[in-house]
Order: sequence, then C-alpha cells, then structure tokens
Amino acid sequence: MSAAAASANIARHLPRMAAAQPATPALKIPRGRTADGSIDYLTLSFAELEAEAAAWQSVLTQHGVQRGDRVLVMVRQGLPLIASVFALFAQGAVPVVIDPGMGRKTFLRCVERTQPRVLLGIPLARVLSHVFRGSFKSVQVRIAASGSSTARCPAKSAPTKLNVVTSATDELAAILFTSGSTGAPKGVCYEHGMFNGQVELIRQTYDIQPGEIDLPMLPIFALFNPALGMTTVVPEIDPSKPAAVDPAKILQAITQEKITNSFGSPTLWLKIARHCHRERRTLDSMKRVLSAGAPVSPELWGLMGPLLPHGELHSPYGATEALPVSSIAASSVLAETAAQTLTGAGTCVGSIIAGNTVKIIALTDGPIATLADATELPPGEIGEIIITGPTATQAYDALPEATARAKIATGNPHQPNPKPSPKPLGFERSNIGTSGASAPAWHRMGDCGYLDAKGRLWFCGRAAERVETAAGPLFTEQVEPLFNQHPRIRRSALIGHGRRPQQRAAIVIEPRDPDLLRSTKRCRELGRELRELTRDHPYAGRVTLFYFHPGFPVDVRHNAKIHRLTLTDWAETEATGFEVDPKK
Repeated sequence: MSAAAASANIARHLPRMAAAQPATPALKIPRGRTADGSIDYLTLSFAELEAEAAAWQSVLTQHGVQRGDRVLVMVRQGLPLIASVFALFAQGAVPVVIDPGMGRKTFLRCVERTQPRVLLGIPLARVLSHVFRGSFKSVQVRIAASGSSTARCPAKSAPTKLNVVTSATDELAAILFTSGSTGAPKGVCYEHGMFNGQVELIRQTYDIQPGEIDLPMLPIFALFNPALGMTTVVPEIDPSKPAAVDPAKILQAITQEKITNSFGSPTLWLKIARHCHRERRTLDSMKRVLSAGAPVSPELWGLMGPLLPHGELHSPYGATEALPVSSIAASSVLAETAAQTLTGAGTCVGSIIAGNTVKIIALTDGPIATLADATELPPGEIGEIIITGPTATQAYDALPEATARAKIATGNPHQPNPKPSPKPLGFERSNIGTSGASAPAWHRMGDCGYLDAKGRLWFCGRAAERVETAAGPLFTEQVEPLFNQHPRIRRSALIGHGRRPQQRAAIVIEPRDPDLLRSTKRCRELGRELRELTRDHPYAGRVTLFYFHPGFPVDVRHNAKIHRLTLTDWAETEATGFEVDPKK
C-alpha cells in the first residue's frame, strides 16, 4: 500500500474526486442575479477546486506555514473557506474555525486560548488582530484573503494539484468550536480519523451518492462534500445571523439548482417550510433534509412531509464532539414518537448508527475517571448519554478540566451492556496518540435521555438545564412540549430557582403575539389556560410559576438552542413571575 493510500488526511478526498469526476461541478457561489432573475453562480469543477486549493497551498508554503501550525481562518463562506481549509489540511496545518457572531469578547477569548501562529483572514480580520494585540499575541504570520465569497486565490503560477501530506488517523486535523449553548464555547480537537469517520457515517446512514447537490446552511458542513462527491451550492445566508435568512432565496436555490440534500437547523427549516406552504410550493428534487442543533418540533415534522414528495426529513443527533450518534426519519416520528413527545416522553432521536456505542449512566455533575466508576442504567431509566465511536473526539483544546469532565476512560461498568455493541464499519480509529489511553475514551454528551425497549435513544434535555426539585427531577423535553401545544405559544423554557435538589420549577413563555406582553391581565389569562392544559400531567403539572419573555436568547450557530441558564438569570434578577393556583 502506498503512503498516499495509507494516509488518513481528509484532504486526500479532493484530488480523488477531481480524478474521478473532474468536470463535475464541485462548488457554486452566488454572485448576483441574471437578467431573467435567476441566481448567477461562480461555478468550479472538482478539478478547478483542487487547483484553487493547490494555489492556496502554494501561498501557505511561501509564508512558511508548517505542518502542525495552528491557522486561525477568518474568511468568507464560499470559495475562500473551502479552498483554504483543504489547502491547510493538505499542508498538515491545523485550521482553527470559530463561529462568527458569538460576540467580540467571547471570540477574543477563544483566539487567545487557541494560540494560533498564523492568521488567514479578510482585511477586517487582519485589522482586528492589530487592534486586539493581546488576544492575537501568538500570531506571527498574517496571510491576506479577499473579503469576497467568490474571490480566487491571489497566487500566480501555482500548481494545479494538491500535495497532500501523509497523516495518521490520530493526528490533529482541526479545532472547531462548540456553540456554547450551556457555557463558554470550547475548542474541540478533531483528528483526521474522526473526519473520515464522519464522512463514512453520513454516507452510509443517508445513502448519499456522488453527483448529488447539497445546500449546506451551516458552512462547516460544506467541508464534507468533496469527500462525498457532492456539489456544494453556497446558500445566500449570513452565518452570523442565520435567523435573518430570506426563505424565498433558499427556495429559489433549491428549485433552480435541483438540490437533493440540505442541512439546516429546525429554526431555519421551519421558516422555509412555512414560506413554501404559503406559496404552495414543493421541493421536488430533494431526497433528504437533515435538521439538527435542537429538537425538531412536531410542527416542523408535519409541515415537511407534503413539501418532500420524493424525499424525507431526517434529524441526526449528536454534538460538535460526536456527530452523528443516531438518526430518526419523519416516517418514524409521525407514525409513533411524536404522540409520545406530546405526552412527556421526551424527544426520540432514533436508532444508534452502526459504529457507535451508546450507554446511559447515572447522573452526576462531577468528573468520572473511568467507565468502572459509572453506573450504567437499564432501558427506560433517564440518565446521562455517553458515546464512543469513530467520530467521538477525545479532548478540548487547552481546557484540561473541561476534558476531564467530558471524557471517561474505558473500563468495566458496574453493569453489562444491555445489548452487544455493533461492529465498526471498517473505519475504526487507531489508538489515541496524545492521551496515552489504550482505546478511545467515552464522551459525555451532557444530555439526559434513555434507551427504550427497541434500542432507540430518547433525548430529555441538557443535564445542566435539568431542574432538581424536592419531588424529583424535571427535564426540559418532558415539560416544554406540553406547554408548546398551546396555539398562542411560540416556545417555552423550563427553568429552576434555587439550588439543587431543592429548586423551584418555573416556565418562561415566549408568546407568538409580542403585544400580549403589554397586558398583565392577558398574560395571567394565558397562564391560567396553560395551567389548565398541563394540570394533570405528572411533570408539567408540577409547574405553577409563570414568566413571559419577548424573545428567547438562542445560540448563533443554529438559532435554535435556547439559553435557559440566561433566562434563569433574567427571571431571578429582572422579571416578575406570577403563580397560578394549582388548586383552581
């Protein structure tokens, strides 16, 4: 076997696809409208995209970028992002990708902690690196990138073929940041083997074929497409403000380019689905829609079915640290699990994807050194979800305490597996090079849930957001769906006052009509209606304290994850709640 064939470097997929389908469009970036109103795209074939990445690699070489260098990537989504990141992979450098829009202070803390040696950025990024010298003090090299999403690499007389270094499966490939929905964003250390594991899990789980056309509404997902042989159509969306997307533009792209696949958060797809229903349009070309980042609402499951005559909505479950873990399709949800969600069972996130092993362990907020120190729970009991598999990351960058809290070394649990672990699919990662462990660690998802009798995984909420009352714990996904059924409710959030295990449960309501907040009387009337709706439920019925909020704080990446801990602070310091007498 040649060194190139043995390499796990994720960049090797681009020249492979360029050789297999050189003339096939690899990337389309919108650059305006034609005279007839169609979207005008800059289109690059797979061969041209490899040449663009090779040009960036020559620029990196000219600037002295070495294997292992950390490179902060601050470029526009589209051609500069995809080409430069593949060039970095090929060079053996480590791209650092931090979500735009997380806030200046948070962003600067992430930069300072990550310690990049190189900045590859648009003009504004390079200016900021000088203005905030303290956070960028590790940067020794600055490489210019255009502020245009369609800009070509400025290199002259560059090679047209990537020179991909040979990388081991456990070699650091990239640092990607979590959304920070229940705390500060953390840099996740991705190895090349993990990227390869993700590609294969996604390919096999959803039967993705070369030649398909993808519209990724999360920019980082576009990086998988060259390995999958899919054409990437860049959406007209500001990644720092995804909720501001114009659904008409997304619909036009899907229709014009005959999109077959798209990933987007439930918030985005709900906006698009409502628009399609208003316009009486269907998405005839689509084979699948993937939606994740927060639980998919019953409304969205119902709306998407009529829009996809030749496809289906799927919801993969996972996190930046491990994705995908499980998946569920609309047919399963609508036939069975949606009704159970509305009665407080939690949200079913589907069957475990082959190659992964999932366990449920007893809840504890502290670190767990080895699996032998955890107690595995039987099917039906709610605990913390832990996972090991080809995509489970092993460490956070420069955060040893966070790593200790989130990772569990292998060992024998107190109870055996309820079912045999599935066999890997032939892309099992090798042992970890940096931790000294003999096998990949388990990742604690930070989520509460359970396995049912059919082996399906149910999500009940974030562990940090559970409410521990004297009468027992309450979980967000077992309470909020009951309130969300009310037609005048946009969404709700379970919060807890006080310290565990003596917390007082409360519910924060975001009404569909913001004018309702102007009238205390109307809020109280709605509170009584909600109380009557949930009175007899074993979980939601225990909530009698109500707050009303004009617009929930949510994560930037998906615009879907509710910041419940922020709402808790708001309720305790700024808001006035009211009690609905449980006896009336």
